[in-house]
Amino acid sequence: MNTKKSYPIVLSIAGSDSSGGAGIQADLKTFSALGVYGATAITAVTAQNTQGVHSQLAITPQMVFDQIVAVIDDLHPSFVKIGMLSNAEIVATVAEALVRQPLSIILDPVIVSSSGHRLLSVEAQDILKEKLLPISMLVTPNIPEMTALTNMPLSTYEEKKNAASYLMDYGVKAILLKGGHEEGNIKKDILFSQSECGIKSTTFSSETIYTRNTHGTGCTLSSAIAAFMARGCRMEEAVAEAKKYITEAIRAGANIETGHGIGPVNHAFNPQKMFLNDF
Repeated sequence: MNTKKSYPIVLSIAGSDSSGGAGIQADLKTFSALGVYGATAITAVTAQNTQGVHSQLAITPQMVFDQIVAVIDDLHPSFVKIGMLSNAEIVATVAEALVRQPLSIILDPVIVSSSGHRLLSVEAQDILKEKLLPISMLVTPNIPEMTALTNMPLSTYEEKKNAASYLMDYGVKAILLKGGHEEGNIKKDILFSQSECGIKSTTFSSETIYTRNTHGTGCTLSSAIAAFMARGCRMEEAVAEAKKYITEAIRAGANIETGHGIGPVNHAFNPQKMFLNDF
């Protein structure tokens, strides 16, 4: 009798990027490149390219809810990655759909696009903190997003730790504070997590790659973390592997011209076969 097999499955709840470099499109490319099956629940449709966001249209909250439930009821994903949520109603709806599900949630708080276009309403930020942080295992803000979520200074390590502690008070288990917006030849991301002795931190450093092709890097990193965790990695290992993946994806796409603005990374620089689980 043949043993039945299944793929590791990750559900991405995010917006659509018509240029293919970020959002749902970047998530699916990342999942596929890392050998994981990706399912989606689309929260918004954007008209954008490498030069900016032209317009966006939020999906109705009921349709967002229905997409999530349909995927969970049938495919039973083990991990959920959350990206662009667009407005307060969708934030609340996503929380409602997930709150009673035994899922590991990675939240990428997409607030502002790379081109400076606001993708999450100001009023929705409080609902995100109140309803999604308590059920998330990891949140992955960059410096501008962390500033928006905490309204706290982030110049020193202690200030960053204090801001992470503030978000953890809402219930999230860990914070990956991304340092891509900071100056210097080395970029440092800091993973803050809870331990018996308080908040511990692990720093992940990578050499700065000087290129304008960085569209969708945040989406890609959070999706890569979800993919590696779905493959069985513990959080710290998954972050380390995801950091390697996004660094090489940026490097592989650094000199490629796609559009006339901020181009995408090369998600498929080293695609892997689909992972299989026995059950």
